[in-house]
Amino acid sequence: MKLVFTFFFLLPIFCSIAQFQVGHTTITFNDPARTGGFGSGGGSGRQIQTEIYYPAITAGDNVALASGQFPVITFGHGFAMAWDAYSNIWQHYVARGYILAFPRTEGGLIPGPSHGDFGTDLKQVSDKMLALNTNASSIFNGKILQKAAIIGHSMGGGASFLAAANNTNIETVIGFAPAETNPSAIDAAANVSCPALVFSGSADGVTPPANHHIPIYNSASSICKSFVSITGGAHCYYANTNFNCDFGENTSSQNISITRAEQQTATYGILDPWLDFKLKGICNAYSAFMLAIGSQPGTVNETICPSVPTVSISANGMTLNSTAGGTPVGYQWYLNGIAINGATSATYQATQNGVYYLEVTYDYGCAVSNNQTLGSSELIELQFQTKLFPNPANEILNIQSNDTKSSIVLSDLNGRKILRSSEISQSHTLDISNLSKGIYQVEISNGSNSIIKQFVKQ
Repeated sequence: MKLVFTFFFLLPIFCSIAQFQVGHTTITFNDPARTGGFGSGGGSGRQIQTEIYYPAITAGDNVALASGQFPVITFGHGFAMAWDAYSNIWQHYVARGYILAFPRTEGGLIPGPSHGDFGTDLKQVSDKMLALNTNASSIFNGKILQKAAIIGHSMGGGASFLAAANNTNIETVIGFAPAETNPSAIDAAANVSCPALVFSGSADGVTPPANHHIPIYNSASSICKSFVSITGGAHCYYANTNFNCDFGENTSSQNISITRAEQQTATYGILDPWLDFKLKGICNAYSAFMLAIGSQPGTVNETICPSVPTVSISANGMTLNSTAGGTPVGYQWYLNGIAINGATSATYQATQNGVYYLEVTYDYGCAVSNNQTLGSSELIELQFQTKLFPNPANEILNIQSNDTKSSIVLSDLNGRKILRSSEISQSHTLDISNLSKGIYQVEISNGSNSIIKQFVKQ
């Protein structure tokens, strides 16, 4: 493992993130195979009352969702903490275009919470939220992008790894100061293959990193996983002020040296681009995440997520070619910021002017190429196809054009006109036997466009 020490400020990567109003609704999901839970109205079996916050047209309860589809984040609360301690989380991420679901189960002190049930609740709520996209009677019908993450804090962080074990329905799991649980989150992490992020505060005395966060992170079998240690960070600062959590922290954590707002800012600086990449498919967000993991102020970070190779494109007329390192698994060409349907190869034959770029996908991330602008000359070359041959030529120069109303002007490099001919055929022959040796140019025109080609007289 490689430690990356960070000392300079991360520049903003994305200048425009849509800001949505916060809508809220309550749904009680049901698991007929279990008992208990919290809430009512979900049918027989286990009740899983869930508070859901979502991007809306106007703020309020049960209001209409904003236009578009949105990925789902299911969030697990900490021990003896209510869902409303995390309003900072839903306010931040709903505004950025995410749906947040907070199960309210296992929130009591006596009897103590069941970690196993809570992990199962998180998984089921995540799955049931995705299924609402095809529920005609739900306000979420047609509104849920089929991308999901499970995030949890403290007890909920450990339970998130229980929920993520052998779970192929989520894109990523994130733990805020994840606690060891019963059954063991450390053991369950060995069966977590999706990308994982673990956030830790170096001054956390409630769940000391050496006994909780680090073993869970080390156990995860994810090909891409990252550990973020916030210098001087606390256990409770991922949430708003909460009596139960803060009371426990005040009796156990030493050397907290940053504010709650500073800890949340450091967390968002890394988590925002990660979620934008994993849940929204914003390609260059992966590079932004890799930059953040290596440069977020006040953190000491470790990652095994690989950097993406450099991708470049170049133009030969209207043919666009690409050069990409590594082993790409997919290509997508864009014109003026819009994906070109079917343009999914390493090369692309352009048909119109504009700004092109290429998005290359790898198993672990994706990269965006430089821009390539094709202007009128390349388009004329495509639309007004001509050939001169042989080149060099001795006595005869053949001219082929795709336009039956073309005219030609033969000149030397000083611009002196030697020959002019109008309305040549699509296959035309010039006698150049009397020309002196040298370089000449032929301007072929159809009245609206013209193109100049050179040839060598031997």
